[in-house]
Amino acid sequence: MIRDMKRHRILLSLTSLLVILLISIPQTTSAQYFGRNKVQYEDFDFQVIESEHFRVHNYTSEFDAADDMTRMAERWYYRFASLFDHQLKSGQPLILYANHADFQQTNVISGLISQGTGGVTEGLMNRVVLPMTAMYAEDNHVLGHELVHAFQYSLIDKYGQNRFAANQIPLWFVEGMAEYLSVGRNYPLTDMWLRDAVLHDDVPSISDMTGSYEYFPYRWGHAFWIYVTSRWGDQAVPILTRSVVRGQFNKALEGALEIDLDSLSTAWQASIRATYSPALEGRVEPERVGDSIITGEDQTNLGPSVSPDGQYVAVVSRQDLFSLSLYLVDTETGETVDELVETNTDAHFDALRFMNSSGAWSPDGDRFAFVVFKDGDNQIAVLDIESRDIISTSDITATDGITSLAWSPTDNRLVFVGNHGGVSDLFLYDLDSRSVEQLTDDKYAELQPSWSPDGSTIAFATDRGPGTNLETLTFGPTRLGLLDIRSGDIELVAIRDDVTHINPNYSPDGGSIYCIANPEAVPNIYRYELGSGAFYQVTDVATGISGLTTHSPALSVARNNGRLVFTVFNNRSHELYSLDAEAARGTPVEPTSGPEKPSVTLAPATFEGTVSEYLASEQAGLPATETYRETGYDPSLSLLYVGQPQIGVSVDRYGTSFGGGASFLFSDLLGNRLLGVVAQVNGGIKDLGGQVFYQNRNDRINWGVAGGHIPYRSVAIFSGLDTVTVNGDTVIARTQELIRERVYEDQVMLMADYPLSTNRRFEASASFTRLSFDAESERITYIGNTIIDESEQDLEAREGLNLAQAALAYVGDYSYFGFTSPISGRRFRLEAEPTFGSLDFLTVLADYRHYFFANPVTIAFRGLHYGRYLGDSESDRLSQLYLGGETLVRGYSVGSIEVSECTEADRPGACPEYDRLVGSRLGVFNAELRFPLFGTDQYGLVNFSYLPTELLAFFDTGVAWTKTDSPELKWAEKSEDRVPVFSAGVATRVNLFGYIVGQVYLAFPFQRPAQTTSWGFLISPGW
Repeated sequence: MIRDMKRHRILLSLTSLLVILLISIPQTTSAQYFGRNKVQYEDFDFQVIESEHFRVHNYTSEFDAADDMTRMAERWYYRFASLFDHQLKSGQPLILYANHADFQQTNVISGLISQGTGGVTEGLMNRVVLPMTAMYAEDNHVLGHELVHAFQYSLIDKYGQNRFAANQIPLWFVEGMAEYLSVGRNYPLTDMWLRDAVLHDDVPSISDMTGSYEYFPYRWGHAFWIYVTSRWGDQAVPILTRSVVRGQFNKALEGALEIDLDSLSTAWQASIRATYSPALEGRVEPERVGDSIITGEDQTNLGPSVSPDGQYVAVVSRQDLFSLSLYLVDTETGETVDELVETNTDAHFDALRFMNSSGAWSPDGDRFAFVVFKDGDNQIAVLDIESRDIISTSDITATDGITSLAWSPTDNRLVFVGNHGGVSDLFLYDLDSRSVEQLTDDKYAELQPSWSPDGSTIAFATDRGPGTNLETLTFGPTRLGLLDIRSGDIELVAIRDDVTHINPNYSPDGGSIYCIANPEAVPNIYRYELGSGAFYQVTDVATGISGLTTHSPALSVARNNGRLVFTVFNNRSHELYSLDAEAARGTPVEPTSGPEKPSVTLAPATFEGTVSEYLASEQAGLPATETYRETGYDPSLSLLYVGQPQIGVSVDRYGTSFGGGASFLFSDLLGNRLLGVVAQVNGGIKDLGGQVFYQNRNDRINWGVAGGHIPYRSVAIFSGLDTVTVNGDTVIARTQELIRERVYEDQVMLMADYPLSTNRRFEASASFTRLSFDAESERITYIGNTIIDESEQDLEAREGLNLAQAALAYVGDYSYFGFTSPISGRRFRLEAEPTFGSLDFLTVLADYRHYFFANPVTIAFRGLHYGRYLGDSESDRLSQLYLGGETLVRGYSVGSIEVSECTEADRPGACPEYDRLVGSRLGVFNAELRFPLFGTDQYGLVNFSYLPTELLAFFDTGVAWTKTDSPELKWAEKSEDRVPVFSAGVATRVNLFGYIVGQVYLAFPFQRPAQTTSWGFLISPGW
């Protein structure tokens, strides 16, 4: 727009109400320009189990697992209601999924769900949502943990000021409480993290935990609550909860405990050091436990599987900032030979399964089998090691989920752990015939199978045996099970009944089984000698041999030479080490002795704690075994969210204006159906607008309808002089005319998208839009400060437009987003949108972006074309496209070009500097060099995560043209021709508290010789 110094034009417009709605409420639709997809691969037939306090939604009612989970939930309710002296609302919703692949499809939670998410408690409806793990003990833990959050939300609603204030409570406080109340004082993972922190002199203060993402909130929050309840008793839990939800966190904590935060923090840190320093004495430092393969800070190496000859290990590792992938690593040199599978971009499947899973080598070492997510299920993929090609994927319908694999040493069969109906069993899968045989059939957990060298026996970890009672739903530690394939008999082996054993691996001669066990409360490698029945301790590392969880696989033994490869927890990393067979004989273990160096609690407890008591009383609050009443799922909608209502009134010489709005979102309990309503006004009654949309996300095709009436208002003010007669005299008066123009957009729309995978989708929409116009004038005449005349009149409005539109888009997103912009990968969008009716034309969009990452620098490129073609594409009733938008070519923003910059042209009123920026078609190319200034240790020059900031240098170029006015592709700083425009400059983007990204830039626009620099500011993440 050219600035006319004789006229001042003020543009006031109402933003699309749909945009307002989507900003003011949680994410409600998958329709977006880019972004990855949540795919509903399956149509779940949910039923509802009704118990005393719960409505348990599940689709596995033919199995007992859902009933067992309901009984566990009632037991936890009994415990927490007593502890908090608080009741949840009747019919607390609990939504169960049979496995993690199904859980990742839930619509209760917006956005994608990572494999590391074991469960979620959603705050708006207080819905507890979790997948069954096929291990009852772990299900019980996660269920208890999430129900603590349900009580926390309920207490916040009752005692808290508002949800925003509650969001200021540190994550370690709420997650640590949930861990403490669900597992008690002794938990191997927390002990391991604390030993590691003491070993590396890295025990955080309370302020460190609050202000840094470095300290895992689950483990450190758990340690905090162990200490606090040891000093103040378990009654501190409800007291502190009520205190912190009522007021500012630090003051509430100090007031409730009657101790200042610094003193509390110092005492807590001293207690950790005093408790765990003795536990480290005499143990081996992690760096000396074996031959290092992959070590160092920020290492994540999971589920190692060593090749039969011991030369290579296939390991899921994080070797960049973005994802875990499957790598082939040389065990001698530690060098990465190749990336076998990229987690999120492989065309054969959606993702690699890495939680509690490991792969298996074929006996000849030519192939590698592993578990993937594909089409909403777990499948077995087989990779050819030499070619790096996926040669097969197997969808095994007998199971819902698959974890660990083991390849038979004698044929082409795999044994795997299959989850079905919420429980796990062992299965055999023949790769040649693709037949499946179930080996076990019970509710006990089966984990990490391993073949004996002769193929007659399968060793695995299981919780069957002493300590586990499926009637009372009590679960003992896992031990070793030896399954005779022919007879089906299972022999149980353990150092002691109180010891956890996982991850068995046979030695090459079949005479020993290596495993990870914790008889001294520290997970280490042990060897079980089958002939003598004796156990031998192989490692005595101070921290632990461990994966991400207590039962994650962390050990593999080479089939031919017995080389051990394992992961060690060290300095908050999972490092990879190895031992040769001769160094792994071990020293004898006396099986009847108790723990020599037990897991200990922080500060001695001088009382019998409530938590310890209820965890030891398994039957208290547990309903008797029964068949619950079951009903169908009710899909009716309930109010989910009310946007912050706003209202305002303004009065000036031109009258009274009203402003405000409200939005409402309704949902069914499963989140499959959404109804949104929004109303907005910005002016008078004529400026009242609203919109309604409905979306159905129950199936793979997500579809919705929307309709609304949206007014856009622009105001122009014109000032001038006129002659008037006052008391018979003609005098000069000043006039001011206010012209209000409105465009009313009445629209109905049908939209749908079909995700092909998490990375690619098709989008389609059809709409009818009626654009109508209204104009009115207010004229004021005054002399000095005295108004002598006022008049109003309606102006002739432009003819309305009726437009029918249809759009089809193909969208892909393989990018990874940093703090303020994408930093790696690629994304694209191809779209065509024909328009019919009062105007006929075709809109085409092609947008491709690529990001090359070399830590910490990103080089980003974008190529974009947006244009109208055919029919009425050049109609003057359409707004022209503008190339100088700040998200396109910076330095040429609307309103920044002065009349004085215009080159003289043959056409009257022409301004080439402005005219070349508008047209019916645009082409843009951008390049940026991005560098993170403030961020984290992993990504940022300065570790300051409170205000992530990105510095960048940019180069923008673009060209606009029309059907009849083609561009001249040449470099010219000053020209009458329609030439491309260029700019370069520097900018900074800042992530403002996780809500918005702001950008300030300094551009050097080369096609504005009279304006050598141009500053700008915009609210937008990087492209």
